[in-house]
Amino acid sequence: MSKRNSAAAKNAARERLRAEREKQAKRAKVRRQVIVACSVVAVLAAAGGIGYAVVQANKPSHWEAVKDEKVVAPANTTGTDGTTVIIGKSTAKKTLKVYEDPRCPVCAQFEQTVGATFKKDIDDGEFKFQYVGATFIDNKDNGEGSKNALSALGAALNVSDQAFLDYKTALYSTKWHPDETTDKFKDDSYLIKVAQTVPALKDNAKFQDAVKKGTYDAWAMAMSKQFDDNKDGVTGTPGFVMDGKQLNGGSPLLTVADFDKVVGAALKA
Repeated sequence: MSKRNSAAAKNAARERLRAEREKQAKRAKVRRQVIVACSVVAVLAAAGGIGYAVVQANKPSHWEAVKDEKVVAPANTTGTDGTTVIIGKSTAKKTLKVYEDPRCPVCAQFEQTVGATFKKDIDDGEFKFQYVGATFIDNKDNGEGSKNALSALGAALNVSDQAFLDYKTALYSTKWHPDETTDKFKDDSYLIKVAQTVPALKDNAKFQDAVKKGTYDAWAMAMSKQFDDNKDGVTGTPGFVMDGKQLNGGSPLLTVADFDKVVGAALKA
C-alpha cells in the first residue's frame, strides 16, 4: 500500500470520527435541552399545583359563600330576608318563641315527648309559635347537617305552615333523627327520604328540587344568624322565650307537665 493511500485512509477515518463526535455532541445537547424543559415544566406544574391548592384552601366553603348571596325567602315568612316565621291563629294574644337546631338531640327529645301538646296548643289558639333555627352544632364538628336541614325546612315552609310543622316532627322523630355525632342531614337524599313520610311533601317535585338546588341555603344562613345575634340571651337549644323572657331559666321543658306549668304561667303573666 502506498503512503498516499495510507494517509487518505487515516484522514477519512479521522473525518468519520469527527462527524460521529459531532452527532453525539448534538444528541447530548438535545437531551440536556429536553431535561431542562421538562424540569421547567415540572417546576411550573408544581408551582401551579401549589397555587391551586392555596386558592382552594382560601376559597370559602359553600355555606360561607352563600352568606353573601341574595336570600330567597320561603312563602309564609315575614321580616328581613324572611327570617320571621310565626305560625298560629291571629287571635292568639301571645307568642312563644322557640330556638332549635335540627341536629340537637334535646330538641328531638322535646318534640318526641311534648310535640303533640305543643301543636295542640297552637291549633287551640293558646299562643302563636315563632321559630328560630340555629346551626351551631355544625360548628363543633365542621358539619353541614344543621344548615342543610334548616334549608330543607325552608323548602317545606314554602309549601305550607303545616308541611313545615310535620316535616320538623319527622326530622326529630326516633326513626329519623340521627345521633348528634352523625351528620346524616348533610345528605339531600336522606332529607328527601324523611320528607316522603310527610303527606304534603311526598313526591313533591317542587320541594325536592328546592332541596337539591339549595334554593333556601342563603335563607338558612340568614335564619341561623338570628340565633347567633339573638337578644334573648339564648345560648343553647331548645330555648323558649315569651314576652322577651326565657322560660324556666333557660332549661329545656322536656315533659308535658313542665311545659304546661311554665308556659301556662307565662300566658297568665
